[in-house]
Amino acid sequence: MHCTLPLSTGLGLRAPHLADVLAQRPPVAWWEVHSENYFGGGEPIAALCQLRQDYPISLHGIGLGLGSLGPLDAQHLAQLQQLVARVEPAVVSEHLAWNRHAERYFNDLLPVPRVAGVIEHLAERISIVQDTLQRPILLENVSSYVGFADELLSEAELMAELVRRTGCGLLVDLNNFYVNALNLGLNAEAELAHIAGDSVYEIHVAGFEWFEGTAIDTHGAPVSAEVLALLRQALARWGTKPVLLERDTNLSDFASLYAEYCSLDQIVKVSAGNTAREYV
Repeated sequence: MHCTLPLSTGLGLRAPHLADVLAQRPPVAWWEVHSENYFGGGEPIAALCQLRQDYPISLHGIGLGLGSLGPLDAQHLAQLQQLVARVEPAVVSEHLAWNRHAERYFNDLLPVPRVAGVIEHLAERISIVQDTLQRPILLENVSSYVGFADELLSEAELMAELVRRTGCGLLVDLNNFYVNALNLGLNAEAELAHIAGDSVYEIHVAGFEWFEGTAIDTHGAPVSAEVLALLRQALARWGTKPVLLERDTNLSDFASLYAEYCSLDQIVKVSAGNTAREYV
C-alpha cells in the first residue's frame, strides 16, 4: 500500500476553523477532514480543493458502516468515490464500526462484535470499497463501552487479519484503545503488540472525558498524559508515522488549537529522533 502523508503531525480540520486556515495558511504538515462533510459540492468542497493546492489531505469517513448488515449504501459509496476523484487525497480511511440496521441509521460508531463470520463479512465489504475507489483504504479501531460474549479475538487481532485478507492499511487510534482499556479492563499495550508496524499508515490521538464513571471518547479535551505515553511507545515500536491531533467538541479558537498541535508535533519529532538514534 502507498501512502503520501508526510511522516509528521497533522491536524483535524473542522468547519469553524476553515476560514482562519485558508487566510493564514499555518505551517501544519497535513490536514484530515470528515469525508461526509464534503459530499454534494458547493462552498465546502470548493474551500477544500483550495486548501488541497497547498497541503496533503486525508479523507476520514464516519458514515459508511462497514460492519453493518445488508448491502453497503450505494449512494454514500458513490459520493465518496466522487470526492476522492476530485480531492486526490493522500489516504482514505473508515471506521471498523456499524451504524445501520434495516432502514434505520444510528448517529454513532458502534463496535462490531468479533464473533464467527465477522472476518468474512468485513473483508468482503472492505474489498468492495477498495475496488470502487481503486485504492486501498485505512481501517480505524473504535471506542467501546460494552463487551460482547463469545468473542473469538481482540480488535487488534481482527484488524491484523483484515489487513492480511484485503490489503488494506490501518489507522490506529490510541485514544480509543486507551478508553477501551479503562472501560473494559483491556490492556492497550498488549493490543499494540498484535499490530505490525508496516501495516500502520496513520495514528490518531485525542482527548476523552469522564461521565458518571465511564471514559467517553468525546474528542473534547486535551490529549491525556497516558495516551501521549502510549504514543511514544507506539512510535518506538513502529518507527515514525503520520500522527493526527483530533478535536471535535469544546472547540477553542484556532490559535489555541494550533498551540496544542505544536506541543504534539514536538513530541513526535523527539520520538522520531530517538528512534533514529536507536538504529544508528
